[in-house]
Amino acid sequence: MRAGSPRMLREINDRAAIEVLLRDGPLTRSELEVAIGLSKPATAQLLTRLEQDDVVTKAGVRGGGRGPRAQLWQVNGGVAYVAAVDLTPRQADFVVADVTGAVLAEYQVPLPVHEGADVVGTFGAALTHVATEAGLAATDLRRVVIGAQGAFDPRTGLLSSAPHIPGWLGFDVPRRLSRELGVEVTIENDVNLVAIVEMTVGQAVGLDDFVMIWLSDGVGGAVVVGRRLLRGATGGGGEIDWMRVPDPVSVATPKEKPRAGDRFGDLVASPAVVELAAAHGIEAETGADAVTKARESHNEAFLDDLARRVAGGAAGLIAVVDPELVLLSGDTSRAGGDEFAALVAKRLHELVLPRTPVGVASVQGNAVRAGALQSALATVRRDVFGVNTPSLLGPGRSGAGEPNPIVAIPDSRTEPPSPAPTN
Repeated sequence: MRAGSPRMLREINDRAAIEVLLRDGPLTRSELEVAIGLSKPATAQLLTRLEQDDVVTKAGVRGGGRGPRAQLWQVNGGVAYVAAVDLTPRQADFVVADVTGAVLAEYQVPLPVHEGADVVGTFGAALTHVATEAGLAATDLRRVVIGAQGAFDPRTGLLSSAPHIPGWLGFDVPRRLSRELGVEVTIENDVNLVAIVEMTVGQAVGLDDFVMIWLSDGVGGAVVVGRRLLRGATGGGGEIDWMRVPDPVSVATPKEKPRAGDRFGDLVASPAVVELAAAHGIEAETGADAVTKARESHNEAFLDDLARRVAGGAAGLIAVVDPELVLLSGDTSRAGGDEFAALVAKRLHELVLPRTPVGVASVQGNAVRAGALQSALATVRRDVFGVNTPSLLGPGRSGAGEPNPIVAIPDSRTEPPSPAPTN
């Protein structure tokens, strides 16, 4: 087999070093040498080359031990910038970060979403504001990722199943925003973005296949197979809200049941949970409040009925995907915690053959915005550096499950690679 050209080997080694520095930096030269498996001279030459190209910068020194203090190296954050947005009917939550993920500015502002509103103009003004706070122009941003409730069709650019933000319906969202704002904009389902951040830093790190169910004011889902989001042909993958299921509750409810079954979202969204709680003698304002009160009062009958409903919707996904884990997310799920997840698992295992465990999503704070940021960073890092990160979306993502050790290629046939570090 012919050996690669010196230029190709350098590029491979550079990408390996950049990926390690993005993931674990800042690092000393010796730490980087161990992480990528190059010799001391080769690693020193690599760092010199990347510094001359303005890709890496010095990041102070590490002291505390005997001998001279060691120089630290990090990726130059100024190489590229991104923005992420969680768009809801109440407000838009913006963040701007550099390519290393360092947050430069944040901004929360109510934006009009009603039909006929200038959604593009007001969004652009807010983006310009947060970019200015970060010391940038909006056009300095390499990519903007918006998370929104609804299904995004990549073929048409249209957002659907989003009656709560009618002003954003009926036009090619990414194309129009990108054209009018002068920056690359993409839009993604909010629950998909929560799944991304759980894959990156949460409960699904290291998992290949899992299903997420979002229980809050609205209901949604995400399906990950081989560490890739399953979006489907029209962007409707995981949209379990509209799935028809029987209602297995043990108490009578005032609504007449349709012959086709209930819409899953009509059974487990916050208003439905409040109604079910009332049938069990619990007065609550939200689904999360109802679950909290039920746990405090030990109202097992209500919790079990709700678990039956959730399990009924999850069963169809489990039977087809057979994932390693079901993750419950959203404020109703968080209120139930591990106790409610165990109830869902019990009822789920009565309906399907796989004994899939059920857990609760672990990422705190605004997980939608965090997932949008991970998505933006992954795409820009691929475009700028040629490296892939665990949250990279769509085709082109390499690998599945636990990442393989990153080992560079020696630039001499006589120089064997250092062994990859072991855990």
